[in-house]
Amino acid sequence: MQSIKVFGIGFHKTGTTTLASALRTLGYRVTGPFGIHETDIGLTAREQALRIAREWDAVQDNPWPIVYQDLDHAFPGSKFILTTRETDDWFTSVAKHFGGKSTPMREWIYGVGDPLDNEAIYKRRFEEHNTEVVKYFENRPSDLLVLPITNGVGWAPLCDFLGVEEPASLFPHSNSHRDRRIDKTIMRRFRRLRLRR
Repeated sequence: MQSIKVFGIGFHKTGTTTLASALRTLGYRVTGPFGIHETDIGLTAREQALRIAREWDAVQDNPWPIVYQDLDHAFPGSKFILTTRETDDWFTSVAKHFGGKSTPMREWIYGVGDPLDNEAIYKRRFEEHNTEVVKYFENRPSDLLVLPITNGVGWAPLCDFLGVEEPASLFPHSNSHRDRRIDKTIMRRFRRLRLRR
């Protein structure tokens, strides 16, 4: 178990899966979202988060970004990583991923659960969160890393921030458009080969 907790506090679709993969490669035990479909998540998230965080070295995805101040107070000396993304690209990814579906989690975070037809609300909340986090940590730069992970960053900023050596393996980029295109190309070729047999 790592001695310092690492909290990923960027919103979903900002490279949270990639962050989790990178942290696991560095030896952290990482957990992800919880309570997505719990109708009372807005009332229970903080208590649940503090309990779950005690059992893991690192966390990412929702609702962790919403409770970052509680985590900071409960786990002094922790490191916080704000994964970011250009707002329009972020919303395009959110709308594509969630479509017209709603969840109690997103209702709590944005006020409306369905991103479609609520673009301005989602973008405003996303930008407000990022601004609030940076302001909160403005006098503690060693505690926050703003990481535009979807831009193709490598190991250097993350490892420098955590004070660990860079691994020999390539930096993971999970769920990237490029990876999905490669996966689809491989699957098409595989199907063609099977048809020829």
